[in-house]
Amino acid sequence: MKKTALLALCAIAPLALCAIAPLALAAQAAAADLADAPIATAAEEPVTASEVVVQAGIAYRNRTEETAPVLEYGLDYFQRFEPLSAGDALKRVPSVAFLSDVLESDGVRLRGLDPAYTQILINGEKVPGAGSGSGAFGAGADGSFFVDRIPAELIERIEIVRSASANRSGDAVAGAINIVLRDAYALDGGFVRAGAMMFDDKRIRETVGGVWGGQVGPGRLLVGANLQGRRNPKLKTSLRYDEPNGTLDNSEVQTDTRNGTDYSFNASYQVPVAGGDLSLAGFFVRTDRTQDEDSIEYAKDIRTNANIQTINNNDVQIDQDSWSLTGKYKRDMLGGRTSVKLGYAGFKGKEDEFEDEIEYLRDAIPFPDGDRITRDKSRREIDDTEVSAKLEHERDLSFGAELEFGLQYEKKERDTYFTEVPRNRYNLPSANPPAFGAYAPIAGGDSTFEQTRLDPYVMLSGKSGALKWEAGLRYETTDVSIEDRTAGESYDTDYKILLPSASVRYNLTASDQFYAATARTVRRPSFEYLSPATLEAELGDNDFIGVPTLKPETAWGLDVGYERRLGRAGVAGVNLFYRKVNDLLELYNTGAEGSEGDGTFVYSARNAGDGKVWGIEFDLSTPLTVIGLENTGVFLNYSWLDSDIDDEFGSRKFNSQSDYVLNVGFIQDLPTWGASFGVTYRKQGEAYSRVVGEEVTTTYGGDLEMFVEKRIGKDITIRLTGSNLLDASKKESFNKFTTIEDQVDRSFDEYELEREQAGPVFQLIARMAF
Repeated sequence: MKKTALLALCAIAPLALCAIAPLALAAQAAAADLADAPIATAAEEPVTASEVVVQAGIAYRNRTEETAPVLEYGLDYFQRFEPLSAGDALKRVPSVAFLSDVLESDGVRLRGLDPAYTQILINGEKVPGAGSGSGAFGAGADGSFFVDRIPAELIERIEIVRSASANRSGDAVAGAINIVLRDAYALDGGFVRAGAMMFDDKRIRETVGGVWGGQVGPGRLLVGANLQGRRNPKLKTSLRYDEPNGTLDNSEVQTDTRNGTDYSFNASYQVPVAGGDLSLAGFFVRTDRTQDEDSIEYAKDIRTNANIQTINNNDVQIDQDSWSLTGKYKRDMLGGRTSVKLGYAGFKGKEDEFEDEIEYLRDAIPFPDGDRITRDKSRREIDDTEVSAKLEHERDLSFGAELEFGLQYEKKERDTYFTEVPRNRYNLPSANPPAFGAYAPIAGGDSTFEQTRLDPYVMLSGKSGALKWEAGLRYETTDVSIEDRTAGESYDTDYKILLPSASVRYNLTASDQFYAATARTVRRPSFEYLSPATLEAELGDNDFIGVPTLKPETAWGLDVGYERRLGRAGVAGVNLFYRKVNDLLELYNTGAEGSEGDGTFVYSARNAGDGKVWGIEFDLSTPLTVIGLENTGVFLNYSWLDSDIDDEFGSRKFNSQSDYVLNVGFIQDLPTWGASFGVTYRKQGEAYSRVVGEEVTTTYGGDLEMFVEKRIGKDITIRLTGSNLLDASKKESFNKFTTIEDQVDRSFDEYELEREQAGPVFQLIARMAF
């Protein structure tokens, strides 16, 4: 365990011990009383709008009765800190790390692993998506989904699925996160929400929305809409040396402001039909965002006009739409319970980018007289669609077990159209600068990707006294077709994988339970990994070329854990996990020179051998009732994460896996005043990445959030929250080399230190039920 992880663990140990010791003793003494107490689970009956708006108490983690290990958190667990998106909410759950920019929470790194290892589900279904950042790999093209596109107001609960089951898709090596949206049985009545956010640059953005649920005809309807202003102003500084502790060559000072608006709408209707239940649901999210990066590069970090080397202006306009429609019909038939589910989901994204860079100091005349200007324009368009169907049947068996089997179908299609105009470069002054040419597809930019899956499964489950168990087999078949229209070439590949899984859960007492789960999971190569087209300047200034013959990555996993109920609301748990990964998929540097010339490379993907991942996860959420503080809730989760893989230079962790993730906080309710307040603190450990030619170490500062709430009567809540109160920063160090030999000998091409920082954000939000 690294020194930083040890220090963090030492810091939280007193709180953990103080909370657990008396609670455990009290729970032991009250075991008889708790034997008949209901276990906290998500509400099965609609709650009134007033209950949603005015929280009568503090919410804690739900304890589920699923056999497989699942952590469940209702929206009320997160809501008092007013998360903007599902990504912001996920910052408070165990083992979730991010390598996003400061104030961004997009690609989930469950257990610290790359986002492609985590399966993101919405209402139990996979969704297409290409992320929120420009650049294919920065945009989730590896199959990951950026959770900052789902507004928190749509969420009913979040489930962390630690180990796979046969009735779920197996592409969840690190685990799965299921974001369950409000359905027609979630709410009775309605409420409106309005507020404003103030950012560090004193700009104010708006937020407004509403939800209503109730009886409509023979069924129940829920509708909701939300408008969310988004803004993220950051400052970034880079210092570039010839080597560590060497000569400072230059510096770059950058402002990076991301400004936009998210629009969302969701609806659900549930109605009895012909002896069964019909559920229809859909959601739509639109993102309109501008990224404005402006930077100045100075020689020797002497920040005067006479030492300006370059001035750069880089703008990206992002327009994205995501939607999903599902229909499910379930009824008793054929000797059991049968369900049919159809789904259609889509994603459309368009990014227009331009970059202007003016060079100075190419002659003896400094700023403001420029020497040369370089202008680039590009456009990216992605159109994803996904059609899915499920036929599932459950039936009771004579010996007390239950049989479940089914067939799941999925067809995913992606059209990509990446275009640019020829680079426009000319010397200054110029009386007649050349005009931009027409947009044309880049190499590999006009292409289609089609993936078809047909996955049968069978699962047995049962219960005998204090023991619950399940075991199943899933057989996943995948057919992939790629067409590169710019080169007039097509490629096809297919693979079939058998995925066994099993879980047991044993109730030692009314308060204590033990569980164990094992499963085989898979990670498929992404479209970009498979396409053999050379994408120029795709990874920074480096090119990328895919490999059609890549094999899928598979892993055997084990999760073993223990949970204890603490009183009637609290719960504490510890989980140990292990993954053995085969045919690891990783980017690597081919060593060939890139299209941008000296110092750039061509990267590719490969099956890089085997690896191992392991860790310990602890979580606690409980009121301090046993010491007379029934209106005080404490929250703590800590995950220690580690892994091992060999590359050209020896052993290392999986790239960019954080050493640890820590969350700790409390909420104090003041019932007589109709008020409450709370604080939460988050910190994640150092992350290290190594490929041929570059090594990156990333660290984050701590993130402190606070809220103060006032409840007015039974229908109104006003809440003031502050986030990023410690001005959190992201620091990265880059070791850059020209050849493998230079990297082994530590002969540096460049050493760069980069720091990104953002200031606090304040929100004032009011909700009113009706």
